Amino acid sequence: MNEFISQPLMPLGPFDTTAMGCGLPGAPAGFVWSGVAYRIVTLLDTWKESAPVGGRPGGERYLRRHWFRLRMSDGAVWTVYFLRQTPRSGSARRRWFLYEVAAPVTQA
Repeated sequence: MNEFISQPLMPLGPFDTTAMGCGLPGAPAGFVWSGVAYRIVTLLDTWKESAPVGGRPGGERYLRRHWFRLRMSDGAVWTVYFLRQTPRSGSARRRWFLYEVAAPVTQA
């Protein structure tokens, strides 16, 4: 069962510089969430989300978020996203967010 979280994360380096060289957000080595450090064990999936650019002719679209599905050091699967542009009212440092957590599968 997935648990909706929607909270900011603090990334832990090092970052994937290969992705950053291509203009993509480089996945970090892990995150701090609620004061606890978690390491990324496996990158399971990535995808992008775009949206129309408001007030511009021609139906232009802007890349809004990069999504990542990750297996973490505690066995849980996290869905996180990276904001390409921070909201005007938000902190420029808050770009990574935990969307949801799927509890680790336990063996019977």
